Amino acid sequence: MEYRQLGSSGLRVPALSFGTGTFGGQGPLFSAWGTSDAAEARRLIDISLDAGVTLFDTADVYSNGASEAILGEAIKGRRDAVLISTKTGLPMGDGPQDWGVSRSRLIRAVEASLRRLGTDHIDLLQLHAFDASTPVDELMDTLATLIAAGKLRYAGVSNYPGWQLMKAQAAADRRGTPRFVAHQVYYSLIGRAYEADLMPLAADQGIGALVWSPLGWGRLTGKIGRGRPVPAGSRLHETEQFAPPVAEELLYRVIDALEAVAAETGKTVPQVAINWLLRRPTVASVIIGARNEEQLRQNLGAVGWALTAEHIAALDAASDVLPPYPHTPYRQQEGFARLNPPLV
Repeated sequence: MEYRQLGSSGLRVPALSFGTGTFGGQGPLFSAWGTSDAAEARRLIDISLDAGVTLFDTADVYSNGASEAILGEAIKGRRDAVLISTKTGLPMGDGPQDWGVSRSRLIRAVEASLRRLGTDHIDLLQLHAFDASTPVDELMDTLATLIAAGKLRYAGVSNYPGWQLMKAQAAADRRGTPRFVAHQVYYSLIGRAYEADLMPLAADQGIGALVWSPLGWGRLTGKIGRGRPVPAGSRLHETEQFAPPVAEELLYRVIDALEAVAAETGKTVPQVAINWLLRRPTVASVIIGARNEEQLRQNLGAVGWALTAEHIAALDAASDVLPPYPHTPYRQQEGFARLNPPLV
């Protein structure tokens, strides 16, 4: 397993990390993702650790806390061998203190996560979504207090607008408090919007990307293609309403390219899709999920080899779409590349 620095921090994370949204299986969304109990979770974590995957990602909202509790049970006795990443901020109830990242809510949420996880610290806490009701100075001061108390090691965000992330970094600099070092983002061959603003921001500010849904919400598993609609047993039938949208022609164009590269490399479509992401700037770790051992072992096969420059170019071309304003008109003008050289 390759290990990478998380942004500009000193934390080294594996190129692949394991997402535990499949643990617990409570509620209409998460029950469709998976229903792993503690015994099955322990087995999946055993396989992950054997492969060098040491970072496990969860969230308080996953199965209403059950994912954190099962993860905590499954790592019992080997806490020092793993890194725990969890998220908070989304609603956990209907009360006024059950959502957001105010000082009161954030402290209570962290304490609750620590109890469920059965640990005294969280290696990486990420804010699950931007909370417009909490002043940025209050947020950064609260995170600094939790870090100083030893309850958190690092802080990051997830699904954040670029201008708010930059505002938070500036507030941390102004106040002399820890900065965000990670951004958990949706990024895939059929969802490259991350590249327009958030990727350049991450490169400039030393923020490592933790990629969620690298297979485009299950669309790039190799089971879907031209003339091959969504299989009867696919979770997409139950969860597509929550998925990032994708144009049908883009989807099939990317799948065609993936299948061609997979045939030439002897790899699977998911392995090729994940390996492409691992070559992208700012990506620290790609979060893989699995409902069973077979899926996990297949996803683990995405590392230990590299796509050729020709394969990468083919996948780039198939997945390329014009970014939104204000990027589109400038990218089409002569001289754009000189003003905005590609990230490396």
